[in-house]
Amino acid sequence: MSFELILVIITAITGVVVYVDRTVWRPKRERSVTTEKEPLLVEYSRSLFPVFLIVLVLRSFVIEPFRIPSGSMYPTLEIGDFIVVNKFAYGIKLPVTQTKILPIGEPKRGDVVVFKYPKDPDVDYIKRVVGLPGDEITYIGRTVFINGKPAKQTFLGEYQGEGSGKVMNGASLMQENLGDASHLILSDKEKTSQDMNTVVVPEGYYFMMGDNRDHSNDSRFWGFVPEKNLKGKAFGIWMNWDDGIQFDRIGKGIE
Repeated sequence: MSFELILVIITAITGVVVYVDRTVWRPKRERSVTTEKEPLLVEYSRSLFPVFLIVLVLRSFVIEPFRIPSGSMYPTLEIGDFIVVNKFAYGIKLPVTQTKILPIGEPKRGDVVVFKYPKDPDVDYIKRVVGLPGDEITYIGRTVFINGKPAKQTFLGEYQGEGSGKVMNGASLMQENLGDASHLILSDKEKTSQDMNTVVVPEGYYFMMGDNRDHSNDSRFWGFVPEKNLKGKAFGIWMNWDDGIQFDRIGKGIE
């Protein structure tokens, strides 16, 4: 059972208790000849319901925090980064069912997106949008081809990471352009390029890749991500804890 579903259930239960107390139980207590103490269940529900409701609304419709557990998005995101995700960037969805009730925007190439892993929806993944619906995507020799055109890559030097990122020291730090979007990626020449023949992204789906191209489990291996699985667009880092706090990453934007 997901945390989101648990939060919805707890919010609903405490809300029902507060409502029933206000409309049924409290009037009975007030009419009673003897003074009746407010039940403990009602007391706790009245105190906690507003808290649960605010958390539910924020997590479902505004922002949601996530922690980065792996290095698949180096150098953009590091292990231990705590990020915030814009939940309404791609439309407002109902919690649990993820039914879109208000379309607002669509993913663009280069967006860093949190989504439910298609093979196991209880697991959240974070990758970069590379292919949009209708795009032809090819990956050969560590180069992405979109509709037959290679994404421009510029070598910037050798990557020098900190903390757990040191494991990628010496990898090639590249700047990649996906149309108007520009971002950094890593290329590990000691690994075999995970080449992929041309695929066409179906309507309503997206092709995702990690920025740490040779160390990422992404759409090259398990396919496309349906629009309904998108949870939101990552836009900022509010904390990093990886063998201690890295203060230089706090408040950093995600590009």
